[in-house]
Amino acid sequence: MKNKREASALMELLQALQVDVSHAMKTQVTTDWRDLDYVPEYNKLYYIVDGEGYLKVDGKEMYPVPGELCLMPAFTQQSYSYLPGKKPFLKYWCHFTATIGPFDLFQWIGVPLRITSADQEEMTALFKLLVSLHSNPSLISRLREKSIMLEIIARYLEHVPITILQHRSEDMKRIQFIQEYIDSHLEDSLKIEDMAKAAHLHPNYFIAYFKKHFGVPPLKYVSRKRADKARILLTTTTLSIKEIADQIGFKETNHFAKFFRKEAGQSPTEYRANNT
Repeated sequence: MKNKREASALMELLQALQVDVSHAMKTQVTTDWRDLDYVPEYNKLYYIVDGEGYLKVDGKEMYPVPGELCLMPAFTQQSYSYLPGKKPFLKYWCHFTATIGPFDLFQWIGVPLRITSADQEEMTALFKLLVSLHSNPSLISRLREKSIMLEIIARYLEHVPITILQHRSEDMKRIQFIQEYIDSHLEDSLKIEDMAKAAHLHPNYFIAYFKKHFGVPPLKYVSRKRADKARILLTTTTLSIKEIADQIGFKETNHFAKFFRKEAGQSPTEYRANNT
């Protein structure tokens, strides 16, 4: 990430991340494995176990080797092919979406498309479990499948440079501004009209824009931020309940107490006693 503000903005977006796996398998590629210049609406991730083959993403050619992970992001032009005379791939693979609002995660960030797994035994175990879970139709398997897919994505991203894609930079600047505006005005009576005006957007468009990128309506997001700040103040300061209420925009202590109980399941006093 270029800076802490950019990283913070992306972290907020990731709270709305939704992962869905449409296919997960282990496959021995055959000699007719080939498709050229197509654009899928889902991400593909290959984990090469054995053999050789050819991949291309947006003009970049790759010849992966065993132990490598290859990401083929959604909405990019792709090709793949068996290599004549070579041993075909044996690979784990999955098709998945990782959406933040209407966009896929990899429409926001740029990462290397090919890496060597740091722990091949562990990566093999993760893919083996993903394939097993995907073949099981139970509700619990679907939940665990999402968890394992997130773990694989995290393993992919944890050791690579991550950048905000250039064509998303203006959106990211606006998102950063909105976040900072809300954080610096939590003690005020934040209204849709005020937030929209600060962001230079019409209120109706602001509501749609905000929900699209943050996954929740603006006022719900404000409530979440107020609750988060209240938790911090309750556990790290000796401020009175009234002083904390003032700092997050509540003029009446009773209103703050009702709000906090709804958000945290405890009164402010109970929360402070149980967490300090």
